[in-house]
Amino acid sequence: MLTPELLLSLPKVELHRHFEGSLRLETLVEIAREYKVDVPHTIAGLRPLVQVTDEPPDAHTFLAKFNVLRHFYRSPEIIRRLAYEIVADAAQDNVHYMELRFSPQALSRVRGFKLEDATDWVISAVEQAQKDYDIIVKLIVTLVRHEPVKQARHVAEIAFDRHREGIVGLDLAGDEVNHSSLPYCEIFLDAKKRGMGVTIHAGEWLGASEVRTAIERLGADRIGHGVNIVTDSAVVQLVRKQNVALEICLTSNMQTGSVAHMRQHPIKDFLDMQVPVTLNTDDPTISNISLTDEYQVALSQVGLSYKDLYRMTFTAVDTAFLPLPEKQALRTYFEQHLPAVDVVQRQ
Repeated sequence: MLTPELLLSLPKVELHRHFEGSLRLETLVEIAREYKVDVPHTIAGLRPLVQVTDEPPDAHTFLAKFNVLRHFYRSPEIIRRLAYEIVADAAQDNVHYMELRFSPQALSRVRGFKLEDATDWVISAVEQAQKDYDIIVKLIVTLVRHEPVKQARHVAEIAFDRHREGIVGLDLAGDEVNHSSLPYCEIFLDAKKRGMGVTIHAGEWLGASEVRTAIERLGADRIGHGVNIVTDSAVVQLVRKQNVALEICLTSNMQTGSVAHMRQHPIKDFLDMQVPVTLNTDDPTISNISLTDEYQVALSQVGLSYKDLYRMTFTAVDTAFLPLPEKQALRTYFEQHLPAVDVVQRQ
């Protein structure tokens, strides 16, 4: 039986988790009190501002939580602490490998920090946390669709310069409805040439054509969400043929209105169609979840099996932004530590 205790104990891979949506409420309250941030200085008061509670599913409501969270990056020490705690929390959930994405612009905006400095603070804190916990963490730098291309290029160059320091990929996020990904093509193709992974938020609110653009024009290795390709068999075939993994985030997809009901989530269809699928949290704080919680949702609300979880874990390993030797070592770890399907089914 797949008890909560067993699900928690499983070693996990997380490929789609945002720094800015993964902050401890207790820490935010401490920061609010110390810096007199104009928000409630209690967890109960702060929670509805930064976490989805009983609001109707809506993308703008979900994204508005980030606007509040960005008021807390008040010092280098705070940014380091937040980064460290994110890694610690993932390790407590038995995430063994995580690719954490972050926006240097978001971390820098309130206090006007240099983007290079904010990036280095995250790198150093994550490096320390890996030493203290049994977890491997790589970083992905996020560009935002509404920012000027010149600014995006500057941020990308910061990431390129730190490829050897654990930044393994580049991401494009933001409002895909009102902001095209096409102006950023050159930046992402450059990232590919430099040996970095490319993941693009696409097909979350718009249709499958956005996913096609991400793959054919921006060179996407993975797609953030991509749920709307289910309506386009040609794009499904493209994703499958090029082994472009979908970074699925069940709870987030419900909360943003990308899917109407958890039972209608296309993840099971994707698995049946042999589309590469991974399971992720997106924003644990905003959604009030852990990856273990997402496993439980997948089993109890979507109707997936442990065999599906097992398969998605190895898909995540195989599509991680790692050099082949590191990827092979990661695969060996999971082959040795993730219970086999037949073993779990006999329990």
